[in-house]
Amino acid sequence: MNTKDLNTTIGQALNQARQQLKEKGTGSPALDAEVLLSSVTGLDRAGLYREWERRLPGEEEARFFELVRRRGLSEPVAYLTGHKEFMGLDFTVGPSVLVPRPETELLVETALEVLPPSAKIIDVGTGSGAIAVSLASFLEGAVVYATDRSPEALDVARLNAARLGVGERCFFYHGNLLEPLSGLGLRGRVDLIAANLPYIGREEYPGLPEEVRLYEPPPALDGGAGGLDLYRRLIPAAPEFLKKGGLLLMEIGCRQGQALSALLSVPVWKVTVRKDLAGLDRLVVARYAQS
Repeated sequence: MNTKDLNTTIGQALNQARQQLKEKGTGSPALDAEVLLSSVTGLDRAGLYREWERRLPGEEEARFFELVRRRGLSEPVAYLTGHKEFMGLDFTVGPSVLVPRPETELLVETALEVLPPSAKIIDVGTGSGAIAVSLASFLEGAVVYATDRSPEALDVARLNAARLGVGERCFFYHGNLLEPLSGLGLRGRVDLIAANLPYIGREEYPGLPEEVRLYEPPPALDGGAGGLDLYRRLIPAAPEFLKKGGLLLMEIGCRQGQALSALLSVPVWKVTVRKDLAGLDRLVVARYAQS
Protein backbone atom coordinates (compact mmCIF):
# COMPACT_ATOMS: atom_id res chain seq x y z
CA MET A 1 0.00 0.00 0.00
CA ASN A 2 1.29 3.43 -0.85
CA THR A 3 2.44 5.30 2.25
CA LYS A 4 0.37 8.26 1.14
CA ASP A 5 -2.70 6.14 1.85
CA LEU A 6 -1.63 5.68 5.49
CA ASN A 7 -2.32 9.19 6.60
CA THR A 8 -4.32 10.68 9.40
CA THR A 9 -6.78 8.54 11.35
CA ILE A 10 -10.42 9.58 11.53
CA GLY A 11 -9.92 10.60 15.15
CA GLN A 12 -6.86 12.67 14.38
CA ALA A 13 -8.59 14.35 11.43
CA LEU A 14 -11.58 15.29 13.56
CA ASN A 15 -9.43 16.71 16.32
CA GLN A 16 -7.35 18.73 13.88
CA ALA A 17 -10.43 20.05 12.11
CA ARG A 18 -12.14 21.01 15.36
CA GLN A 19 -9.13 23.02 16.42
CA GLN A 20 -8.82 24.76 13.05
CA LEU A 21 -12.51 25.68 13.02
CA LYS A 22 -12.42 26.82 16.64
CA GLU A 23 -9.54 29.15 15.80
CA LYS A 24 -11.55 30.54 12.87
CA GLY A 25 -14.49 31.22 15.19
CA THR A 26 -17.09 29.04 13.49
CA GLY A 27 -20.15 28.53 15.67
CA SER A 28 -20.05 24.75 16.14
CA PRO A 29 -16.58 23.43 15.25
CA ALA A 30 -17.07 19.87 16.54
CA LEU A 31 -20.40 19.34 14.80
CA ASP A 32 -19.19 20.97 11.58
CA ALA A 33 -16.12 18.73 11.50
CA GLU A 34 -18.23 15.60 12.02
CA VAL A 35 -20.75 16.53 9.34
CA LEU A 36 -18.03 17.32 6.82
CA LEU A 37 -16.13 14.12 7.48
CA SER A 38 -19.33 12.10 7.29
CA SER A 39 -19.94 13.63 3.88
CA VAL A 40 -16.47 12.66 2.67
CA THR A 41 -16.35 9.12 4.09
CA GLY A 42 -19.99 8.09 3.76
CA LEU A 43 -20.04 7.14 7.45
CA ASP A 44 -22.71 8.53 9.74
CA ARG A 45 -21.53 10.44 12.81
CA ALA A 46 -21.75 7.34 15.01
CA GLY A 47 -19.73 5.46 12.43
CA LEU A 48 -16.93 8.00 12.68
CA TYR A 49 -16.49 7.08 16.32
CA ARG A 50 -16.71 3.36 15.62
CA GLU A 51 -13.97 3.79 13.02
CA TRP A 52 -11.96 6.25 15.15
CA GLU A 53 -8.61 4.55 14.46
CA ARG A 54 -9.18 3.95 10.75
CA ARG A 55 -6.74 5.82 8.55
CA LEU A 56 -8.13 8.03 5.82
CA PRO A 57 -6.99 7.41 2.25
CA GLY A 58 -5.02 10.36 0.95
CA GLU A 59 -7.82 11.51 -1.37
CA GLU A 60 -10.39 11.56 1.43
CA GLU A 61 -8.03 13.38 3.76
CA ALA A 62 -7.32 16.04 1.14
CA ARG A 63 -11.03 16.49 0.36
CA PHE A 64 -11.89 16.75 4.04
CA PHE A 65 -9.32 19.39 4.89
CA GLU A 66 -10.27 21.39 1.79
CA LEU A 67 -13.86 21.45 3.07
CA VAL A 68 -12.60 22.44 6.52
CA ARG A 69 -10.63 25.28 4.95
CA ARG A 70 -13.71 26.54 3.13
CA ARG A 71 -15.82 26.22 6.28
CA GLY A 72 -13.21 28.33 8.06
CA LEU A 73 -13.99 31.04 5.50
CA SER A 74 -17.67 30.89 6.60
CA GLU A 75 -19.03 28.90 3.65
CA PRO A 76 -22.20 27.17 4.92
CA VAL A 77 -21.86 23.50 5.79
CA ALA A 78 -24.96 22.70 3.72
CA TYR A 79 -23.32 24.10 0.58
CA LEU A 80 -20.15 22.13 1.29
CA THR A 81 -22.01 18.84 1.65
CA GLY A 82 -24.81 19.63 -0.81
CA HIS A 83 -27.47 18.51 1.68
CA LYS A 84 -29.64 19.88 4.49
CA GLU A 85 -32.22 18.12 6.64
CA PHE A 86 -35.63 19.77 6.92
CA MET A 87 -38.72 18.19 8.51
CA GLY A 88 -36.73 14.96 8.74
CA LEU A 89 -36.21 14.90 4.96
CA ASP A 90 -32.92 15.16 3.09
CA PHE A 91 -32.86 18.13 0.71
CA THR A 92 -30.30 18.89 -1.94
CA VAL A 93 -29.11 22.48 -1.66
CA GLY A 94 -26.58 24.72 -3.35
CA PRO A 95 -25.62 28.39 -3.70
CA SER A 96 -28.67 29.16 -5.87
CA VAL A 97 -31.05 28.58 -2.92
CA LEU A 98 -31.25 29.54 0.72
CA VAL A 99 -30.29 26.89 3.22
CA PRO A 100 -33.58 25.68 4.80
CA ARG A 101 -33.86 26.88 8.41
CA PRO A 102 -35.34 25.02 11.39
CA GLU A 103 -37.56 28.05 12.06
CA THR A 104 -39.37 27.45 8.78
CA GLU A 105 -40.58 24.09 10.06
CA LEU A 106 -43.14 26.08 12.09
CA LEU A 107 -44.86 27.07 8.83
CA VAL A 108 -45.02 23.46 7.65
CA GLU A 109 -46.19 22.18 11.04
CA THR A 110 -48.92 24.85 11.20
CA ALA A 111 -50.13 23.88 7.74
CA LEU A 112 -50.19 20.19 8.62
CA GLU A 113 -52.37 20.93 11.68
CA VAL A 114 -55.23 22.25 9.57
CA LEU A 115 -54.99 21.01 5.98
CA PRO A 116 -57.00 18.11 4.59
CA PRO A 117 -54.98 15.26 3.04
CA SER A 118 -56.01 16.28 -0.48
CA ALA A 119 -55.31 20.00 -0.08
CA LYS A 120 -54.49 22.35 -2.94
CA ILE A 121 -51.44 24.36 -1.92
CA ILE A 122 -49.41 27.22 -3.37
CA ASP A 123 -45.82 27.79 -2.24
CA VAL A 124 -44.60 31.24 -3.25
CA GLY A 125 -40.84 31.71 -3.53
CA THR A 126 -40.17 28.01 -3.18
CA GLY A 127 -36.35 28.11 -3.31
CA SER A 128 -35.09 24.58 -2.62
CA GLY A 129 -38.69 23.36 -2.47
CA ALA A 130 -38.39 22.63 1.26
CA ILE A 131 -41.93 23.78 2.08
CA ALA A 132 -43.61 22.47 -1.07
CA VAL A 133 -41.95 19.07 -1.01
CA SER A 134 -42.43 18.61 2.75
CA LEU A 135 -46.15 19.34 2.52
CA ALA A 136 -46.54 16.99 -0.43
CA SER A 137 -44.59 14.33 1.46
CA PHE A 138 -46.75 14.49 4.59
CA LEU A 139 -50.09 15.03 2.82
CA GLU A 140 -50.38 12.07 0.47
CA GLY A 141 -53.17 13.52 -1.64
CA ALA A 142 -52.00 17.13 -1.74
CA VAL A 143 -51.15 18.94 -4.96
CA VAL A 144 -48.65 21.79 -4.67
CA TYR A 145 -48.09 24.64 -7.11
CA ALA A 146 -44.76 26.35 -6.44
CA THR A 147 -43.27 29.50 -7.92
CA ASP A 148 -39.89 31.19 -7.90
CA ARG A 149 -38.28 33.97 -9.88
CA SER A 150 -34.98 32.05 -10.06
CA PRO A 151 -34.76 29.34 -12.75
CA GLU A 152 -31.76 27.87 -10.91
CA ALA A 153 -33.76 27.56 -7.69
CA LEU A 154 -36.57 25.84 -9.56
CA ASP A 155 -34.11 23.29 -10.91
CA VAL A 156 -33.11 22.46 -7.33
CA ALA A 157 -36.74 22.28 -6.21
CA ARG A 158 -37.69 19.93 -9.05
CA LEU A 159 -34.74 17.72 -8.19
CA ASN A 160 -35.83 17.54 -4.55
CA ALA A 161 -39.42 16.74 -5.47
CA ALA A 162 -38.24 13.90 -7.71
CA ARG A 163 -35.71 12.57 -5.17
CA LEU A 164 -38.32 12.50 -2.41
CA GLY A 165 -40.99 10.85 -4.53
CA VAL A 166 -43.51 13.68 -4.90
CA GLY A 167 -42.60 14.97 -8.35
CA GLU A 168 -45.98 13.95 -9.77
CA ARG A 169 -47.81 16.19 -7.26
CA CYS A 170 -45.51 19.22 -7.21
CA PHE A 171 -45.65 21.63 -10.13
CA PHE A 172 -43.09 24.39 -10.53
CA TYR A 173 -43.51 27.72 -12.34
CA HIS A 174 -41.05 30.48 -13.12
CA GLY A 175 -42.09 34.03 -12.27
CA ASN A 176 -42.92 36.53 -9.56
CA LEU A 177 -45.16 35.58 -6.65
CA LEU A 178 -48.59 34.38 -7.86
CA GLU A 179 -48.34 35.74 -11.41
CA PRO A 180 -47.33 32.44 -13.10
CA LEU A 181 -50.44 30.72 -11.72
CA SER A 182 -53.09 33.09 -13.06
CA GLY A 183 -54.17 30.88 -15.97
CA LEU A 184 -54.33 27.53 -14.19
CA GLY A 185 -57.96 27.58 -13.03
CA LEU A 186 -57.09 27.91 -9.35
CA ARG A 187 -59.33 30.86 -8.62
CA GLY A 188 -61.10 30.31 -5.29
CA ARG A 189 -59.87 26.69 -5.02
CA VAL A 190 -56.70 26.89 -2.91
CA ASP A 191 -56.60 25.78 0.74
CA LEU A 192 -53.24 27.35 1.57
CA ILE A 193 -50.75 29.86 0.26
CA ALA A 194 -47.36 29.43 1.96
CA ALA A 195 -44.76 32.16 1.68
CA ASN A 196 -41.25 32.32 3.07
CA LEU A 197 -40.29 35.39 1.06
CA PRO A 198 -37.22 37.58 1.49
CA TYR A 199 -37.83 39.61 4.65
CA ILE A 200 -34.44 40.98 5.62
CA GLY A 201 -34.56 44.77 5.59
CA ARG A 202 -32.06 46.21 3.12
CA GLU A 203 -30.67 48.33 5.93
CA GLU A 204 -29.98 45.17 7.96
CA TYR A 205 -28.12 43.36 5.18
CA PRO A 206 -24.59 44.58 6.02
CA GLY A 207 -24.97 43.24 9.55
CA LEU A 208 -25.85 39.67 8.57
CA PRO A 209 -23.46 36.85 9.55
CA GLU A 210 -20.74 36.29 6.97
CA GLU A 211 -21.94 32.82 6.03
CA VAL A 212 -25.28 34.34 5.04
CA ARG A 213 -24.11 37.66 3.60
CA LEU A 214 -21.20 36.29 1.57
CA TYR A 215 -22.63 33.00 0.31
CA GLU A 216 -26.44 32.83 0.22
CA PRO A 217 -28.23 34.40 -2.77
CA PRO A 218 -29.01 38.08 -2.05
CA PRO A 219 -32.32 38.10 -3.99
CA ALA A 220 -33.61 35.40 -1.61
CA LEU A 221 -32.83 37.57 1.42
CA ASP A 222 -33.39 41.22 0.51
CA GLY A 223 -36.93 42.29 1.32
CA GLY A 224 -36.39 45.97 0.55
CA ALA A 225 -36.59 48.80 3.06
CA GLY A 226 -38.13 47.36 6.21
CA GLY A 227 -38.17 43.88 4.70
CA LEU A 228 -41.83 43.60 3.70
CA ASP A 229 -41.86 44.75 0.06
CA LEU A 230 -42.78 41.35 -1.40
CA TYR A 231 -45.43 40.67 1.22
CA ARG A 232 -47.06 44.00 0.35
CA ARG A 233 -47.38 42.72 -3.21
CA LEU A 234 -48.49 39.21 -2.25
CA ILE A 235 -51.32 40.05 0.15
CA PRO A 236 -53.61 41.87 -2.34
CA ALA A 237 -53.18 39.05 -4.88
CA ALA A 238 -53.88 36.17 -2.49
CA PRO A 239 -57.71 36.40 -2.22
CA GLU A 240 -58.14 35.57 -5.92
CA PHE A 241 -56.82 32.06 -5.24
CA LEU A 242 -57.99 31.20 -1.73
CA LYS A 243 -61.18 29.44 -0.73
CA LYS A 244 -63.23 31.11 1.95
CA GLY A 245 -61.49 30.05 5.14
CA GLY A 246 -58.24 29.37 3.28
CA LEU A 247 -54.94 30.28 4.90
CA LEU A 248 -52.10 32.57 4.01
CA LEU A 249 -49.00 31.64 6.04
CA MET A 250 -46.07 34.07 5.96
CA GLU A 251 -42.74 33.64 7.69
CA ILE A 252 -41.37 36.87 9.14
CA GLY A 253 -38.49 38.37 11.06
CA CYS A 254 -38.95 38.47 14.81
CA ARG A 255 -39.83 42.20 14.86
CA GLN A 256 -42.21 42.24 11.89
CA GLY A 257 -45.37 40.66 13.32
CA GLN A 258 -47.20 43.88 14.06
CA ALA A 259 -46.19 45.58 10.81
CA LEU A 260 -47.25 42.68 8.62
CA SER A 261 -50.48 42.11 10.54
CA ALA A 262 -51.39 45.74 9.89
CA LEU A 263 -51.34 45.04 6.14
CA LEU A 264 -54.11 42.44 6.51
CA SER A 265 -57.39 44.30 6.68
CA VAL A 266 -60.33 43.27 8.84
CA PRO A 267 -62.85 41.75 8.11
CA VAL A 268 -61.17 40.33 4.99
CA TRP A 269 -58.56 38.55 7.11
CA LYS A 270 -58.49 37.02 10.58
CA VAL A 271 -54.91 37.26 11.77
CA THR A 272 -52.77 35.65 14.45
CA VAL A 273 -49.01 35.59 14.96
CA ARG A 274 -47.24 32.40 16.06
CA LYS A 275 -43.94 32.26 17.90
CA ASP A 276 -41.03 29.92 17.22
CA LEU A 277 -39.29 27.71 19.78
CA ALA A 278 -37.22 30.68 20.93
CA GLY A 279 -40.41 32.57 21.81
CA LEU A 280 -39.98 35.04 18.94
CA ASP A 281 -42.63 36.10 16.43
CA ARG A 282 -42.04 33.93 13.35
CA LEU A 283 -45.26 33.24 11.44
CA VAL A 284 -48.26 35.34 10.47
CA VAL A 285 -51.36 33.18 10.07
CA ALA A 286 -54.06 34.93 8.03
CA ARG A 287 -57.40 33.23 7.40
CA TYR A 288 -59.36 34.54 4.43
CA ALA A 289 -62.77 35.35 5.83
CA GLN A 290 -64.63 36.40 2.67
CA SER A 291 -65.75 34.44 -0.38
